[in-house]
Amino acid sequence: MLERKLKDKIFTVFCIGSVILALVPLLSMLYTIIFRGFSVISIDFLTRLPTPVGTPGGGFGNAIQGSIITSGIASIIGIPLGVLSGMYLAEYKKSSFSKLVSFTADVLTGVPSIITGVFAYLLIVLRFGSFSAVAGGVALATIMIPFIVRTTEESMKMVPWNIREASIALGATRWQTTLFVVLGAAKFGIITGILLIIARISGEAAPLLFTAFGNRFWYSGVFKPVTALPLMIYNYAVSPYNSWHNMAWGGALVLVAGIFSLNIIIRLIAGRR
Repeated sequence: MLERKLKDKIFTVFCIGSVILALVPLLSMLYTIIFRGFSVISIDFLTRLPTPVGTPGGGFGNAIQGSIITSGIASIIGIPLGVLSGMYLAEYKKSSFSKLVSFTADVLTGVPSIITGVFAYLLIVLRFGSFSAVAGGVALATIMIPFIVRTTEESMKMVPWNIREASIALGATRWQTTLFVVLGAAKFGIITGILLIIARISGEAAPLLFTAFGNRFWYSGVFKPVTALPLMIYNYAVSPYNSWHNMAWGGALVLVAGIFSLNIIIRLIAGRR
């Protein structure tokens, strides 16, 4: 009995220590971002364009706008394709084509984000001869699709089959059952997964380096270069100017705050399931 209690205490201490070790770098990172970035945050920082080197003031307004636009384009492309593909895998999992789709989704999940940027660069930038918000959106959508496919598939698999049978017994067709009954029952899980992947792509810089490229002005069209928060943070962080380093910390704080807000929404949605 004494030996069992000792083992239990050792295991408990080990678990608590592991949690603390995991929290230390996270809390350190958050503290540094808040401490270094909070002093930069202001209305001007959130709404104004960046200024040239040596000119005081300026902000990341165009980068915030660009992040919303590129993530929006990616969502418009990726969400319908991902959800429809996931629905097909969940409802027609025995077909040969569904196995091919499943294999493709697994492969795309493990592809580095910079490769998706190169893919969008070859597919769109070289063909149209210009960096653009659309190219950035396609690169981010390529990251989104496999995760949404898997989220949709697993969420719909959790819906009991007797619900499908009851719907069909009441006269609904297969597509009506899938679209209005099964998808409706799985919607909270799907929405949660979508918000999670949007939070992830909002912090991606590598694909946008090859596609959106960035600029120092406001958005001027989907086929024109556009900047985003990760791009601005990277460019300012690698510069030799201290004032730009401070701006980069401010941009990082805005980005982290946005991702944190999305995670709060995810928790609220998950709590309703």
